[in-house]
Amino acid sequence: MAVSGKRHICISNYILLVEYRNVHCCDLRGISALEPIKTVEYYQKAPSPQTFAAGEKIFNVGDIEEKLYGVVSGEVELWVNGKLAETIHEGDIFGEGALVHEDGKQFETAIAKTDCHLAYLERPRFLFVVQQTPMFALEVIKSYSDRLRRVKQCL
Repeated sequence: MAVSGKRHICISNYILLVEYRNVHCCDLRGISALEPIKTVEYYQKAPSPQTFAAGEKIFNVGDIEEKLYGVVSGEVELWVNGKLAETIHEGDIFGEGALVHEDGKQFETAIAKTDCHLAYLERPRFLFVVQQTPMFALEVIKSYSDRLRRVKQCL
Protein backbone atom coordinates (compact mmCIF):
# COMPACT_ATOMS: atom_id res chain seq x y z
CA MET A 1 0.00 0.00 0.00
CA ALA A 2 1.52 3.32 -1.02
CA VAL A 3 1.69 6.04 1.61
CA SER A 4 3.33 9.37 0.70
CA GLY A 5 5.56 7.86 -1.96
CA LYS A 6 6.66 5.07 0.36
CA ARG A 7 5.65 1.47 0.59
CA HIS A 8 5.63 -0.33 3.94
CA ILE A 9 6.06 -4.08 3.91
CA CYS A 10 5.57 -5.84 7.26
CA ILE A 11 7.66 -8.94 7.87
CA SER A 12 7.45 -10.29 11.42
CA ASN A 13 8.93 -7.59 13.68
CA TYR A 14 10.44 -5.62 10.83
CA ILE A 15 9.09 -3.09 8.38
CA LEU A 16 10.75 -2.55 5.06
CA LEU A 17 10.35 1.01 3.86
CA VAL A 18 10.54 0.96 0.09
CA GLU A 19 11.09 4.47 -1.20
CA TYR A 20 11.82 4.73 -4.89
CA ARG A 21 14.90 2.51 -5.32
CA ASN A 22 16.10 2.66 -1.72
CA VAL A 23 15.08 0.02 0.79
CA HIS A 24 15.35 0.67 4.52
CA CYS A 25 14.75 -1.95 7.18
CA CYS A 26 13.35 -0.80 10.52
CA ASP A 27 13.48 -3.10 13.53
CA LEU A 28 10.19 -2.78 15.43
CA ARG A 29 11.12 -5.15 18.24
CA GLY A 30 11.79 -2.15 20.50
CA ILE A 31 8.29 -0.80 19.90
CA SER A 32 6.05 -2.43 22.46
CA ALA A 33 2.48 -3.20 21.51
CA LEU A 34 1.62 -1.68 24.88
CA GLU A 35 3.01 1.70 23.86
CA PRO A 36 0.71 3.17 21.20
CA ILE A 37 2.60 6.48 21.41
CA LYS A 38 5.67 4.78 19.92
CA THR A 39 3.60 3.55 16.97
CA VAL A 40 2.13 7.02 16.45
CA GLU A 41 5.61 8.58 16.55
CA TYR A 42 6.97 6.02 14.10
CA TYR A 43 4.20 6.37 11.52
CA GLN A 44 3.47 10.10 11.72
CA LYS A 45 3.83 11.90 8.42
CA ALA A 46 5.58 14.98 9.80
CA PRO A 47 9.24 14.50 10.70
CA SER A 48 8.77 15.92 14.21
CA PRO A 49 5.97 16.33 16.75
CA GLN A 50 3.77 19.42 16.92
CA THR A 51 4.61 21.79 19.77
CA PHE A 52 1.97 23.53 21.90
CA ALA A 53 2.62 26.09 24.65
CA ALA A 54 0.91 25.78 28.03
CA GLY A 55 -2.64 27.12 27.72
CA GLU A 56 -2.74 26.78 23.92
CA LYS A 57 -5.80 25.08 22.41
CA ILE A 58 -5.07 21.99 20.37
CA PHE A 59 -8.67 21.67 19.18
CA ASN A 60 -12.16 22.81 20.20
CA VAL A 61 -15.34 20.81 20.66
CA GLY A 62 -17.01 20.53 17.25
CA ASP A 63 -13.81 21.02 15.26
CA ILE A 64 -13.37 18.67 12.36
CA GLU A 65 -9.96 17.40 13.34
CA GLU A 66 -9.37 13.91 12.03
CA LYS A 67 -6.21 13.20 13.99
CA LEU A 68 -5.17 10.85 16.73
CA TYR A 69 -2.66 12.55 19.03
CA GLY A 70 -0.02 10.99 21.24
CA VAL A 71 1.66 12.92 24.04
CA VAL A 72 5.42 12.68 23.54
CA SER A 73 6.05 15.08 26.43
CA GLY A 74 3.89 17.30 28.63
CA GLU A 75 0.23 17.12 29.63
CA VAL A 76 -3.06 17.90 27.89
CA GLU A 77 -6.41 18.67 29.51
CA LEU A 78 -9.66 17.50 27.93
CA TRP A 79 -12.68 19.71 28.68
CA VAL A 80 -16.34 18.76 28.16
CA ASN A 81 -19.18 21.24 28.75
CA GLY A 82 -16.82 23.63 30.53
CA LYS A 83 -15.63 20.96 32.98
CA LEU A 84 -12.25 19.27 33.16
CA ALA A 85 -12.92 15.68 32.11
CA GLU A 86 -9.41 14.28 32.08
CA THR A 87 -5.71 15.08 31.99
CA ILE A 88 -3.73 13.18 29.37
CA HIS A 89 -0.13 12.40 30.30
CA GLU A 90 3.07 11.52 28.46
CA GLY A 91 2.63 8.27 26.54
CA ASP A 92 -1.17 8.55 26.33
CA ILE A 93 -3.23 9.06 23.17
CA PHE A 94 -6.36 11.14 22.56
CA GLY A 95 -8.56 12.45 19.75
CA GLU A 96 -9.37 8.98 18.41
CA GLY A 97 -13.12 9.59 18.58
CA ALA A 98 -13.02 11.99 15.64
CA LEU A 99 -11.36 9.29 13.53
CA VAL A 100 -14.06 6.70 14.03
CA HIS A 101 -17.14 8.92 13.66
CA GLU A 102 -18.27 9.86 10.16
CA ASP A 103 -18.59 13.57 10.92
CA GLY A 104 -14.95 13.73 12.16
CA LYS A 105 -15.92 16.19 14.91
CA GLN A 106 -14.19 16.44 18.25
CA PHE A 107 -16.39 15.87 21.29
CA GLU A 108 -14.12 17.76 23.72
CA THR A 109 -11.77 20.72 23.83
CA ALA A 110 -8.08 19.87 24.24
CA ILE A 111 -5.77 22.42 25.88
CA ALA A 112 -2.07 22.03 26.61
CA LYS A 113 -1.74 22.01 30.40
CA THR A 114 2.03 22.31 30.11
CA ASP A 115 4.32 22.92 27.15
CA CYS A 116 3.95 19.73 25.16
CA HIS A 117 5.06 17.86 22.07
CA LEU A 118 2.41 15.81 20.30
CA ALA A 119 2.89 13.16 17.65
CA TYR A 120 -0.16 12.57 15.47
CA LEU A 121 -1.70 10.39 12.81
CA GLU A 122 -4.18 11.77 10.31
CA ARG A 123 -7.11 9.53 9.34
CA PRO A 124 -5.57 7.87 6.22
CA ARG A 125 -2.36 7.01 8.08
CA PHE A 126 -4.34 5.89 11.14
CA LEU A 127 -6.33 3.45 8.98
CA PHE A 128 -3.12 2.17 7.39
CA VAL A 129 -1.48 1.62 10.80
CA VAL A 130 -4.58 -0.15 12.15
CA GLN A 131 -4.52 -2.46 9.13
CA GLN A 132 -0.80 -3.18 9.39
CA THR A 133 -0.49 -3.42 13.18
CA PRO A 134 -3.60 -4.93 14.78
CA MET A 135 -2.11 -4.70 18.28
CA PHE A 136 -2.07 -0.91 17.86
CA ALA A 137 -5.79 -1.04 17.09
CA LEU A 138 -6.38 -3.00 20.29
CA GLU A 139 -4.42 -0.45 22.31
CA VAL A 140 -6.50 2.40 20.84
CA ILE A 141 -9.67 0.53 21.79
CA LYS A 142 -8.24 -0.10 25.27
CA SER A 143 -7.47 3.60 25.69
CA TYR A 144 -11.03 4.47 24.71
CA SER A 145 -12.43 1.78 27.00
CA ASP A 146 -10.30 2.97 29.93
CA ARG A 147 -11.77 6.46 29.56
CA LEU A 148 -15.30 5.08 29.43
CA ARG A 149 -14.68 3.04 32.59
CA ARG A 150 -13.47 6.15 34.43
CA VAL A 151 -16.62 8.01 33.38
CA LYS A 152 -18.84 5.13 34.53
CA GLN A 153 -17.11 5.06 37.92
CA CYS A 154 -18.15 8.68 38.42
CA LEU A 155 -21.85 7.90 37.84
